[in-house]
Amino acid sequence: MTARTIIALLDASVYAPSVCEHAVWAASRLGLPVDLVHVLVRKAVHSADYSGSIALGARTALLSELARLDEERARVAHEHGRAILDDAEALVRERGVAAVSSRLRHGEVVEAVTGIEAGAELIVAGKRGEAADFETLHLGSNLERLARSVSRPLLVAARSFRPVEKVLVAFDGGPSVVKAVDYIARSPLFSGLHIHLLMAGEPNTAQKASLSSAEDKLKSAGFDVLTGIVPGDPEPVISSNVEHNGIGLLVMGAYGHSRLRSLIIGSTTTQMLRSCKVPVLLFR
Repeated sequence: MTARTIIALLDASVYAPSVCEHAVWAASRLGLPVDLVHVLVRKAVHSADYSGSIALGARTALLSELARLDEERARVAHEHGRAILDDAEALVRERGVAAVSSRLRHGEVVEAVTGIEAGAELIVAGKRGEAADFETLHLGSNLERLARSVSRPLLVAARSFRPVEKVLVAFDGGPSVVKAVDYIARSPLFSGLHIHLLMAGEPNTAQKASLSSAEDKLKSAGFDVLTGIVPGDPEPVISSNVEHNGIGLLVMGAYGHSRLRSLIIGSTTTQMLRSCKVPVLLFR
């Protein structure tokens, strides 16, 4: 079996140290190395077209200068990315993970990650990007696309890391959360943690049976499981339980409905990522 890694996606946001801490937590429990990744995204530069108003020589000089500036921006971005990775690697090693590597990738974030995720046990990313302090309710521009695209579990780091003792599984009977329960039952990541299985709303007979099956599977794996069905809409029910029961990690399925339906009526996944103050582990 090919050895897997914990991929930690890093940028210059205030979430970077927390991403490292969450990656260390996962790596320590799973006994896996950490792979630190920073993606160099080429930013489009829109310049006015002066070709009809300046002489040929001046236009050539201008194009040469723009090319030089473009090369300089690329050099600075590369050095900045390398500095982010060096600082992250020092933090991860300081927290006790000796097996750590780092790499720069070029291109769009989602495409870069999907190109390397085959070797990952899970992926860790921050909830928000570099504008987190200015748009506190705005998810990172790549996070939703990432959650919809990756096949590996995606651990969305909270603003700061806190030790995890209790895990809440937002159970809706769908295939994604059933996959999550299977993962919990067999993964050392959850060893010794208390598991809360919560279903919001008024479940039908099939959903109740699925919840009971999930409870049995986790208990058979040796977990201490607390199961509940609470009337109400998922977002406020889940948020209230996270806050009042000392939950340290929320596990849920990622975007169970189509993008079109999410645009029309909203998405529980997006709502929870925006409002939840604990890390969220997403399964597709």
